[in-house]
Amino acid sequence: MPPRVTLNPHLSLDRLRDRYRQAKEATEARRWHLLYLVAQGWTIAQAARVVELSYDYAKELVRRYNQLGPEAIDRRLNSRHRSSRSLLTDEQQAELARLLHKPAPDGGPWSGPKVAQWIAERTGRDRVWPQRGWEYLQRLQNQDSL
Repeated sequence: MPPRVTLNPHLSLDRLRDRYRQAKEATEARRWHLLYLVAQGWTIAQAARVVELSYDYAKELVRRYNQLGPEAIDRRLNSRHRSSRSLLTDEQQAELARLLHKPAPDGGPWSGPKVAQWIAERTGRDRVWPQRGWEYLQRLQNQDSL
């Protein structure tokens, strides 16, 4: 049987349960649920399976929680939002907004993958995910309709 890990007592079992139950996002709830289960004596592997997280990621969450306390979980959420900063400067966004009024380079309508490719070429990135292109497409088209 895998060794059991002990959580540092940054939060009581009741507070861990409250954080798990009051989480606003599913991802956040899974992280707190993992810690709640480990605090009850579950192994990391067992808890990770139940909350559907990879073992390595779960182990990292427990390690960071033990070192930094609740801020480690909150910091993880905040860093994700920081990483979603704009890929384009204001000028590049204005340029893209103008281009969206014209056909795409292939003559067809603009799509998420086409916008992502334009962003990659314009910013010198190796790759921009199609979803990010779709987000820009939706945001800039919605801006025009206001």
